[in-house]
Amino acid sequence: MAELLGTEDTLFVPSGTMGNLISGIELSEIHVMCHCSERGAELLVGDESHIHLYEQGGTSQLAGVHPRTLMTLPDGTFDLNELEYKICHNYPDPHYPRTCLICLESTHNMKGGCVLPLSFFKEIRTIADKYKLAVHLDGARLLNAAVSLNIQPSEIVQYCDSVMMCFSKAVGAPVGSIIGGSKDFIQKAVRMRKALGGGMRQVGVLAAAALEAMSDAMERLKADHLNARRFAEGILTFSSPLLSIDLTTVQTNIVKFKVEDTRISPEEFCKSLQTVTEADTSSRSERVAVLMSPYPSGRVRAVWHHQVSAHDTDLTVQKVKYVTEKYKTQLLTS
Repeated sequence: MAELLGTEDTLFVPSGTMGNLISGIELSEIHVMCHCSERGAELLVGDESHIHLYEQGGTSQLAGVHPRTLMTLPDGTFDLNELEYKICHNYPDPHYPRTCLICLESTHNMKGGCVLPLSFFKEIRTIADKYKLAVHLDGARLLNAAVSLNIQPSEIVQYCDSVMMCFSKAVGAPVGSIIGGSKDFIQKAVRMRKALGGGMRQVGVLAAAALEAMSDAMERLKADHLNARRFAEGILTFSSPLLSIDLTTVQTNIVKFKVEDTRISPEEFCKSLQTVTEADTSSRSERVAVLMSPYPSGRVRAVWHHQVSAHDTDLTVQKVKYVTEKYKTQLLTS
């Protein structure tokens, strides 16, 4: 795995959240006080990143590392001028924290699986080196990014000091993630994993499943990307005014579309997709229940993985069309 990621060493962890937290703690220590922890250090992170929104503020809660947010742009990047401006230039004035870490995410979950371009990674590395900062990549879906760019994961990771990659998302393993970095970093991460409750004697069994999933992951992810695109283009074929989708954002295995009529909430739309009625099955032999997630601002999120085939994707398009037509009829008669 270290060779795949292009790092000196790697470590299995139970979850991506633990992997990101360990990396945040360790990189803060390594780059703040010669391998000693400094509570109150600062990291820079996108305001719509998974680390900032969905990991319970663990860097602050457990590591004592203060996050400073950058506005996430539509493609998952952020403005480099804002980044450079928000680096704390007043340290060691006792009024200020010391900026120690920049966190990136690719593919970007909240931006519909957008892939950060390599040029952005290069620019981030240049700024990080200029100010002696570390770079951590939340690469939960790193393989999706590599497949989309048609490169090896190591070509992305080369611009980062550490990386976390998830085995249990698109890769399809039952559980687990991996973090990669220097040998010194991983040695410290082993101790931190133990302190956080992740030092499991059974890890070999879990890692074996992850290795099996990795054996053909890159090829399977290509199929996931094609099916996600197939779905997005399928929605456009019936051009309902109730739904809108931006094909430029469909880059990997995540599709987000918008329910335009505010009388229909994303939660209600998703519930209808999960419900199977007699009328729904009258025109086809298969009973179709589709699981999607409601998101803010009227959006719905769909994610493809190795258990969703091209045939399943076509059935999903039909189901979305059926639900959309049902709502159109209801709204016209209401």
